[in-house]
Amino acid sequence: MLLPAPTSSRIPLRQGDFTSLADALEYAAGGATGMSFYSRRGGLDAVLPYAVLGDDVRVLARRLAALGMPRGSHIALVADTEPDFVRLFFACQFAGLVPVPLAAAIHLGGHQRLVRQLHAMLRASRAAAALSPAEFLPFLAEAAAGLELTFVGTAGDLCRLPEAGDPDPLAADEPAYIQYTSGSTSAPRGAMISQRALMANLAAIGRYGLRVGEDDRSISWLPFYHDMGLVGFLLAPLATQRSVDYLKTRDFALRPRCWPELVSRNQGTISFSPTFGYALCTRRVREAEIAGCDLSSWRIAGVGAEPIRTDVLRGFADRFAPAGFSAKAFVAAYGLAEATLAVSFSPLSAGLKSECVSSARLVAEQASVPVPRDAAVIGESREFVRCGPPLPGIEVAIRDEAGNTLPERRCGILHVRGASVMDGYFDDFGATAAALPGDGWLNTGDLAYLAEGTLVITGREKDLIIVNGRNIWPQDLEELAETLPGIRMRDVAAFSVDAAGGEIVVLVVQARMGDQDERLRFIDRLRGLMREAFGLDCYVDLVPPHTLPQTSSGKLSRTTARRDFLRRNPDFDAAVMGDPAAAGASRHGDGGDDPRTRREG
Repeated sequence: MLLPAPTSSRIPLRQGDFTSLADALEYAAGGATGMSFYSRRGGLDAVLPYAVLGDDVRVLARRLAALGMPRGSHIALVADTEPDFVRLFFACQFAGLVPVPLAAAIHLGGHQRLVRQLHAMLRASRAAAALSPAEFLPFLAEAAAGLELTFVGTAGDLCRLPEAGDPDPLAADEPAYIQYTSGSTSAPRGAMISQRALMANLAAIGRYGLRVGEDDRSISWLPFYHDMGLVGFLLAPLATQRSVDYLKTRDFALRPRCWPELVSRNQGTISFSPTFGYALCTRRVREAEIAGCDLSSWRIAGVGAEPIRTDVLRGFADRFAPAGFSAKAFVAAYGLAEATLAVSFSPLSAGLKSECVSSARLVAEQASVPVPRDAAVIGESREFVRCGPPLPGIEVAIRDEAGNTLPERRCGILHVRGASVMDGYFDDFGATAAALPGDGWLNTGDLAYLAEGTLVITGREKDLIIVNGRNIWPQDLEELAETLPGIRMRDVAAFSVDAAGGEIVVLVVQARMGDQDERLRFIDRLRGLMREAFGLDCYVDLVPPHTLPQTSSGKLSRTTARRDFLRRNPDFDAAVMGDPAAAGASRHGDGGDDPRTRREG
């Protein structure tokens, strides 16, 4: 069953004139559109029309009300990509309860790690109840041990409870949900998103960012526990009464071809991904499979999350051009959970706009000075993508460390102000004060500059490597390492480590070669590249595939990589200072496992 095209809905397209999510669902339920859930083999697992969702959530809301929890209580929901999560999320809205989506990912190495992660989230969010799919319930039940939760179970368990009277839905002046950030540079924090902030951001996305029309249909494999998946591809389609088709994130990772195949099959028009999703398709989808696709309907191929790699996206466009994909469909966007989701979009139907700037001037003067593209040299220049102007109703400012606003083309810390900014971090006054110092401005922690009124993101402030007073972007080192044979995107993490003689740059590299001589030659070659391009020595640590940590949104977590490295190398400083030559030879080359026995993820 394929849900009808949006043009078959019975009522006109509305964009943003809602007071709450309950109001938005009332609108969506009046049409014939909805959600479809697919397997990685293309099978249709479930269909959930918005009209049916509207009926289901009222029943579930009455059962939640029967639990007797105070209004505004936090309900933890393990957010797998399935209809029950959607039902429970909206049931919380109608029951006057605040949902808290939690990551649904069984990590490699995994049972205890997942239990610890869930336990920490349950405690941090002060959850009054917790629900999950059946396959995650054993983990959730173990994580909830010792915590005073009113209810722990599945949607099916909840359906066996009696119903109470109809509670009042969450109103415009109440929270909509708590969004835990991905934690790329720190421990995850719960951004408190109000109904008003959410409605403002949904309106800006639909009207101006995507310019949603009657014929649009979305396709997504992004997880519901991440802001782009939750806001961009669950709440935004519903608030515009458009149909949306879902794949599970892990199914896409195992079989990347299922994404373009679903876009082709259902003639999807809007779909987003971090850069690595496009890279995975380029590497893993065969030419014969591409030939069977028709991607001519794909009008917005969005890309967000750092870093936006133009080389990767050009490769995707070239590879999928025979299927009708147009590079003009690429839309670069910038956003973050603390601003609900979207801050800026590049213009539609224009493709990527990028520029090369001098690395030396950027580092020494925080000035973005363009250099000719044909004269760009690795280590001497960087290419950045323009992420467009801020959406209407959103202000941006670039500031130095003293808080002074900088002019165009000066790089500093990006600040954002507008109706969609969060209320703060739940139960973390210190982090809230640092992020929201006053006047409604949000300190994003991202480094950026403005070019002709458009936003250009250069990296994260906390990721910046400082050696002998010199600023170095870790992405520069990582991208250079990826030019070596056998090294793929997200195979390298660069950071610095304190040592008695000063900061030492470390490169942790996921290596697939097994011969020790080959590994040593690789280390020598990589160190030589770093000396030639950046004039620095570095310590290279070769580890097996799947070692480098990622956040819930798929970003590389350099902070966690650094912590893991120091845990593996407790005597690192002493070893390096005792033998300066040791700074170039990994003492953990085999990582405790033969990388040739590992399966590619």
